[in-house]
Amino acid sequence: MELPANFLRDLATDTSDELVQTILTAGEMRIERIVSHGHASPEGFWYDQDENEWVLLLQGAARLRIEGEEPLEMTAGSFINIPARQKHRVEWTHAEQKTIWLAIHHS
Repeated sequence: MELPANFLRDLATDTSDELVQTILTAGEMRIERIVSHGHASPEGFWYDQDENEWVLLLQGAARLRIEGEEPLEMTAGSFINIPARQKHRVEWTHAEQKTIWLAIHHS
């Protein structure tokens, strides 16, 4: 029997780039593991995606901004559903520990 995978283990040790791994794709749904370590969206950049994105922060801390709204301080357990075409950006992630996100892109 194959041992189950662990979402919080086997993380890249090189944290110079943000890690985005597709865990599962099924029809129009895509599940990703994102590992940030002091990363943020580039100045002036906004995500503007064609699909909805449900995001759960599993470890670490981050500040997410939805266009036109106050920043959202996210800690372990925080989650949000971002509707398609809703501009958003990551303003900050913890620089001293890995921030691990579960992102589910759906229609």
